[in-house]
Amino acid sequence: MDRLTPLPDLVVSGRRLVTPDGVRPGHVLINDGRIIAVTGPGRVPAAAGHLDAGAHYVLPGLIDSHVHFRTPGLTYKEDWEHGSRAAVRGGVTTVMDMPNTVPPTLDPQALSDKARMVRGRSLVDMRFHIGVDPARPWLLADLDPSVATSAKVFMAGHHTAPTVVRDPAVLEQAFTAAAEAGVQLVLHAEDDGLFALLDGWWGEPDGYRDYERRRPRTGGIVAVAKVVELVRRHGTRAHILHLSSAEEADLVCAAQAAGYPVTFEVTGHHLSFTDEDTRRLGARTRLSPSIRSQADQDRLWRALAHGQLATLGSDHAPHTVAEKTRSAAASPPGLPGVQELAVAVWTGMRRRWPEEDPDVAVSRLVRHLAQTPAELFRLPGKGRIAPGADADLVFFAPDTPWMYSAHDVESKCGWSAYEGWTFTGRVERTLRAGRTVWDASSGTFGTYDGRLLAAAGDGPRPAALAAREGMT
Repeated sequence: MDRLTPLPDLVVSGRRLVTPDGVRPGHVLINDGRIIAVTGPGRVPAAAGHLDAGAHYVLPGLIDSHVHFRTPGLTYKEDWEHGSRAAVRGGVTTVMDMPNTVPPTLDPQALSDKARMVRGRSLVDMRFHIGVDPARPWLLADLDPSVATSAKVFMAGHHTAPTVVRDPAVLEQAFTAAAEAGVQLVLHAEDDGLFALLDGWWGEPDGYRDYERRRPRTGGIVAVAKVVELVRRHGTRAHILHLSSAEEADLVCAAQAAGYPVTFEVTGHHLSFTDEDTRRLGARTRLSPSIRSQADQDRLWRALAHGQLATLGSDHAPHTVAEKTRSAAASPPGLPGVQELAVAVWTGMRRRWPEEDPDVAVSRLVRHLAQTPAELFRLPGKGRIAPGADADLVFFAPDTPWMYSAHDVESKCGWSAYEGWTFTGRVERTLRAGRTVWDASSGTFGTYDGRLLAAAGDGPRPAALAAREGMT
């Protein structure tokens, strides 16, 4: 440290700091919520506070870029207090919330209203994906990056997706506007018309053994092919959410090899469950897109092994027990997952690849749950343990086995599809901006002071599409 560097007010020490340069011993020096230096394992610098992680890994705070915290309008099944407690207990310190609320967040005023509702009620930092309004897709061209830098497109409908883009011309307008504005599109890529055609033939499902057949892989394959073609034509940055099948993964990987700016997310539940679990567990793993076969799951694990996926996400989408115990036709898709995401994926990694060096494995987890989402969504100060970054840190015990039960669930819905699982790996402490927001040893949380993150350094967006014919 030089004379111009402020003295730390907190030092975090550990034998396994997961940094951009690898796993190493040392100290993280923190002042006013930011990392001011990362030093070697020598003498601990003087500071007002000191935390020793010992042999636990010290990870950067994890980022879940796909959550539904249900504010506004649906807070009877989740809210920011409960959702953010679930997040930090799972090592997540930053979330990106989706727009399908009541009302949906389709414009800057709606996002501002949501931010006001959330203020003082969150343990985590946050960014909001704005929704693409099918009636006004050109609004993306004027999107101010201080409001949002990403926009969600629903290409298929379900119980909580009221703003589905069904018209191919409207979808093309959204891709054009997003390309001109530099907005990252995130997409629920299933084909609504294909599902409507099948529904007209099959009728309503009468049980979960038939669920996947009525929401089949072809819906995703057709939609992903459309996205790839639109990316090819317009150069739009597109991120496909909760990709579920082997064919979709192959399509996106081929597009990436051809130089297209398209990436994809895999969820913890698509890595954890198969269609056999849906037949057994019913509504608990009823999802959109569906949980698919063992062969599909194996392909998604290979995508993680080879770094083909960009992000891991939870698609945290709680519903009440009463909602999930409706008939197979009426039960909404979705499950809580932000709390379980990191430990579920880590457990799967250790079971599938037991011989892998744990330092290599944990670095992979950090790459897809911290580093890459921070880069993809332009989250300043997030995703790394390095000078200048926010002091968001996680103490992770990699070898601790423990049984997960309903008593552990922090989500307001009160249930989890992972109940009864024995996880390997446990989050022992989570810090956001240098303050402890979860301490497993005492079972206590910190204070609600999460902040809304603005994008860095992009400047105002052009009003390039405002004068286009038929769009004024």
